[in-house]
Amino acid sequence: MGIDDKINNASEQAAGKVKEGAGRATGDERLESEGHKDQASANLKQAGEKIKDVFRS
Repeated sequence: MGIDDKINNASEQAAGKVKEGAGRATGDERLESEGHKDQASANLKQAGEKIKDVFRS
């Protein structure tokens, strides 16, 4: 755990933004919603990593 997890979370968030944008551009509400879900998941994981960092210090 550490930098690898942070990188994976950031890439998951970026992928979610791409999905959301593609869904919005094509009018695909399901794809846009999936992008929102991916971003929320990545944000929760990032928050967990920040909490771990606080307790490691």
